[in-house]
Amino acid sequence: MQIIGNGFIARHLSDTFADGFPETTAFAAGVSATSVTDPAQFDREAELLYGMLRRCREEGRTALFFSTASYAMYGSAAVPGVENGPLFPPNVYGRHKLALETAVRSAGVDFLILRLSHLVGSHQRSHQLIPALAQQIQSGTVTVLDGAHRDLLDVRDLMDVIGRLLADGVRGEAINVASGAPQPIESVVDGIEKRLGTTAERVHLPGAPAITQASIARLQHLVPGFRADLTGEQYLDAVLDTYLPHYVNASSLPR
Repeated sequence: MQIIGNGFIARHLSDTFADGFPETTAFAAGVSATSVTDPAQFDREAELLYGMLRRCREEGRTALFFSTASYAMYGSAAVPGVENGPLFPPNVYGRHKLALETAVRSAGVDFLILRLSHLVGSHQRSHQLIPALAQQIQSGTVTVLDGAHRDLLDVRDLMDVIGRLLADGVRGEAINVASGAPQPIESVVDGIEKRLGTTAERVHLPGAPAITQASIARLQHLVPGFRADLTGEQYLDAVLDTYLPHYVNASSLPR
């Protein structure tokens, strides 16, 4: 696999598919924080993607593009967001990703678009959710947005999904890749505190209940067995057990 980028997702792609899917180019150099509003960052991502798509067309390669299944794309809705439904992204990040999806679709290449929820794994940057919460809790104070939920996805599950979809020849689609079970931020903080054996002061920011749920029906059809054996709470526990040690001081973990 040819990989554009050198960040969190790119590193896992390289470790997993270094010698696999040589006809595929994965674009893993995009803006990673949904809070970004800087036009220069969006312009940089777009220009990199356009160049990749031109090369894919010239060389007959498959383009693998990572979009978002977060609030930025689907907003808060009473029903899970589906890939082929109407989309009205509520912020600039989501609108940008949807525009790039359109560029991929119209480029005249084989493609696969994966809309991702909030990934968790080793080698994440400090601003991402679990590293940021772990650092705050260790400091003694953690900021919590009331009513917020996050759908956490183990990066290993993403790699498994990519491998199975590409091997099965799935192309020309946008697919949600998420756990399908958004968890309250309070539960995530509870889980981290439990594993650290500590309790941090919580600074609550007011907010209305905000739950974004991406439908994973299409994913489960294409990747049978995906997450079939775990509830949302069990999945959260498994993710925290696996990755929290990467983002805390070793001396902070209970013995």
